[in-house]
Amino acid sequence: MSPLDLFRERAAALDAADPLAPWRDEFVLDPDVVAYLDGNSLGRLPRRTQERLARFVREEWGGRLIRGWSEGWVDLPVEVGDAVGALVGAGPGQTVVADSTSVCLAKALHAAVGLAPGRSRLLVNAADFPTDRYLARRVAVDRGLELVEMSPSDPSGLNADDVTAALDDRTAVVLLSHVDYRTGSLLDLEEVTARVHAAGAVVVWDLCHSVGVVPTGLDAAGVDLAVGCTYKYLNGGPGAPAFLYAAARHLPSLDQPLPGWWSADDLFAMADEYRPASDARRMLTGTPQVAGLLAVQEGAALAAEAGIEEAREKSEQLTAFAIEVLDALRLEVVTPRDPARRGSHVTVRLPDARGVTERLTARGVVPDFREPDLLRLGLAPLTTSFAELLTGLEILAEVLGE
Repeated sequence: MSPLDLFRERAAALDAADPLAPWRDEFVLDPDVVAYLDGNSLGRLPRRTQERLARFVREEWGGRLIRGWSEGWVDLPVEVGDAVGALVGAGPGQTVVADSTSVCLAKALHAAVGLAPGRSRLLVNAADFPTDRYLARRVAVDRGLELVEMSPSDPSGLNADDVTAALDDRTAVVLLSHVDYRTGSLLDLEEVTARVHAAGAVVVWDLCHSVGVVPTGLDAAGVDLAVGCTYKYLNGGPGAPAFLYAAARHLPSLDQPLPGWWSADDLFAMADEYRPASDARRMLTGTPQVAGLLAVQEGAALAAEAGIEEAREKSEQLTAFAIEVLDALRLEVVTPRDPARRGSHVTVRLPDARGVTERLTARGVVPDFREPDLLRLGLAPLTTSFAELLTGLEILAEVLGE
């Protein structure tokens, strides 16, 4: 008997009791994929997004042309921003959706430095996503700051004490990812924000791996700025525009490095002198991508209807189930076992993770990898079933046994 045989009944029972199970029917499910375990990189396509974009092409772009701007498109960056903001605990008027995550992050970092005059250090996690580190280094050079790269004291990722140890009265800005992109380790956003503020510094959060699956109270925690992508758990589609949150208390004086006509107080004044908008629009730059905004709008609406708390509960169940099965297979899990300390993906340490991923994909199981030896299993609460997850892990066991 396979060590996984005992889990099949459990998976079936968990699926039968899952209140989010009906949401799976709201998405396009590729028949060639037997287990999609990469929702932390690209979420599945919502059926309603197919219909919304088809209508946009046919009736709005095709039927209304330039009139579409005055009939609603011009308000989309803030309208969709408010919808995404509600998912991360942000009140209206503080969030916009536009540009890529990288551009939003660059804007947020420069703006954050402006909020901490007289301080000389920018802190970043030495093991963070490459773009976060690259941008932190560049902003530090451009703004004449010393870059401090914090090293995690635990293999699973940075913790609150690591951040505290690096803080001092020279710290201007701290850039942190809510969920570690490699291991799924989750930082306590409220506690860490309080510690950064106690040191007199400003914090910028990267929410790419938590938006849509982890309840995140930005306003309640007093967060300064935050960014995140919309193509993972919000199912906005490949390259969907990102979001940028700026706390209302900072907006009147917030300065960003890429002012454009869309961030001006009067969009169509075409004034010689630049006057920034007083709300979150001041963080925009150029003409937004309407089709992408509409896709994000549909994905955010789905997440809101299903419920972030409900998504978090299922996420914890999915990750716990995955860890239990992986333990039965005697594989090394690097994701924290405490559900309060992990996001919605589980990471396994394997030799040749890239090769294993290729062999799994050839058999219809789609995870992803991070060099040199990490296999990531992204579990999306609205689309991943327990049976699907178990099927993927069974095929993983077969591939490793070959």
